[in-house]
Amino acid sequence: MKKTVDTKKFIRYEEGAKRYSMCKNSFMKLAQQAGAVYKINRLTLVNTEIFEEFLEYYRV
Repeated sequence: MKKTVDTKKFIRYEEGAKRYSMCKNSFMKLAQQAGAVYKINRLTLVNTEIFEEFLEYYRV
């Protein structure tokens, strides 16, 4: 069975931590470093396209 990839462009911290298999705190820090965080009133969203591009920098 093939795993489906979630294709949402904007996600919340909790969902991002699960998607990228890391703790919420690490995901928050990396997303902020990537400049992928959008704050709308009390809602915080992360742009997955910007975040994934930033992650490529750490590729070994």
